[in-house]
Amino acid sequence: MILSDTSILESIEQGEIVIEPFRPDCLGTNSYDVHLGKTLAIYKDHILDARRHNRIEYLEIPESGFVLHPNTLYLGVTEEYTETHNSVPFLEGKSSVGRLGIDIHATAGKGDVGFCNTWTLEISCTHPVRVYAGMPIGQLIYFQVEGTIQNYYNKKENAKYTERTEKPVESMMWRNKF
Repeated sequence: MILSDTSILESIEQGEIVIEPFRPDCLGTNSYDVHLGKTLAIYKDHILDARRHNRIEYLEIPESGFVLHPNTLYLGVTEEYTETHNSVPFLEGKSSVGRLGIDIHATAGKGDVGFCNTWTLEISCTHPVRVYAGMPIGQLIYFQVEGTIQNYYNKKENAKYTERTEKPVESMMWRNKF
């Protein structure tokens, strides 16, 4: 079941959902709008290797905006820091963003219960498009969890994305031993 606006607010009041900064005007009927942070990142190497740490270069989005180009993976970040302690957050793109040809995630649209951080976005586009820090970029939808939770993300020993950050985080796949 998807949480309604009233249920999201109740969960915020009870500390089960945290959104910083929280803006009431960003609360939709059953979602919360999140915004593009001021930092993007691109990988330094053209060929990425799942078994090694692929380094990134950070880029600040100027006031005049930043042009995204097709065939480039950009890592972005939400302005909002979030926590979820009893629901599953899903991050989806806003339709207005999609209509500009922007995808905000390749595969990582679902968070885990216990995820506490900003959201790294896996941004790609089909057409050159200028983006701006602070623009609405996506929406969080919260699903109710049925049953007892034993394995919160922020308490897992092998959780890779737990350090609070205001910048995008590169893939940590290399930490998996395969």
